[in-house]
Amino acid sequence: MTPRRVRLELPDPSLVVLVGAAGAGKSTLADRLFAPGLLLSSDAFRASISGDPGDQRVTRAAFSILHRELARRMASGRATVIDATNVTAYARRGLVRRAVAANVPAVALILDLPPALVLARNATREGRIVPSDVVSGHLRDLAHSLRRGLESEGFAAIHVLRSGADVDALEVEWRQPPPGYSHRDA
Repeated sequence: MTPRRVRLELPDPSLVVLVGAAGAGKSTLADRLFAPGLLLSSDAFRASISGDPGDQRVTRAAFSILHRELARRMASGRATVIDATNVTAYARRGLVRRAVAANVPAVALILDLPPALVLARNATREGRIVPSDVVSGHLRDLAHSLRRGLESEGFAAIHVLRSGADVDALEVEWRQPPPGYSHRDA
């Protein structure tokens, strides 16, 4: 039997915003699908500042650096993938704004997995287990965002993965946007 595949076409360049609770598998997915040079990770920036990717005391500084780097990449028309929870509209707003300002489409890739699966994955993570109450908060924020809808946030496309099988089957293919693309056309 041929393994199931879920193919996603992404405009090149674009901003891909990964959205999901801690433990949902965003970093694992990003590492599997995207070249390291495309990734901007909040955990990586926290690690570069404090030596610990989970050090929440440096989160503000980490995101300041992430946003500065994103602005540079968008201005130069480089595809970029943001690896952070991004479960609130507030967290996504500045990211999308930078893409829109650079006329680069923003794509939301949402890992809306069953809570039991996310909590189980988090509990077996190597290196850093996020407290379950924090993960539960992420899941509530994500559910709220999905109920409210992300359509009004400026994304050119929104893709929701609802099972571990969908995440495992996902493949991406980069494509050039149509000539004269404008984010306003999305």
